[in-house]
Amino acid sequence: MIDDYFHTGDIGEIDEEGFLKITDRKKEMFKTSGGKYIAPQVIENIMKQSLYIQQIMVVGDGRKMPTALIQPNIEYIMKWLADKGTPSSSLEEACKEKSLLEALQNEIESHNQKFGSWEQIKKFKLVPEEWSINDGHLTPTMKLKRKVVKEKYRALIEEMYS
Repeated sequence: MIDDYFHTGDIGEIDEEGFLKITDRKKEMFKTSGGKYIAPQVIENIMKQSLYIQQIMVVGDGRKMPTALIQPNIEYIMKWLADKGTPSSSLEEACKEKSLLEALQNEIESHNQKFGSWEQIKKFKLVPEEWSINDGHLTPTMKLKRKVVKEKYRALIEEMYS
């Protein structure tokens, strides 16, 4: 407690009924090279409303723009591709499918409209594996282990910024 405030490290907003809604953790926020602050969890929660996206991690600390690593919703995309006449035998193969990449781009552009221009996802890369607790991507409460994911996919992240 400092004065009349309880400092938890959380970021929130007051809804129409006067209730506090926790939307992010202060320590997860990052600043772009342009000096704009981004709360990635807010963006991720909106993007995960897409049927194509199982998990997403927004990155961009110290970078010009935010980008995202996306673990697709495997069941959905495999069925979607099969229904489109382009069945895939593996997630890796599916993640390279042009029609899927275009559909995801459209989804991201649609959700981007809810954010300021500095918060919008400009580029993304699909991760051809399922993020799991056992592999260290997620905590037991299904939260992203950002540091682990960032380290594991450092090359993909660099590719988005090259």
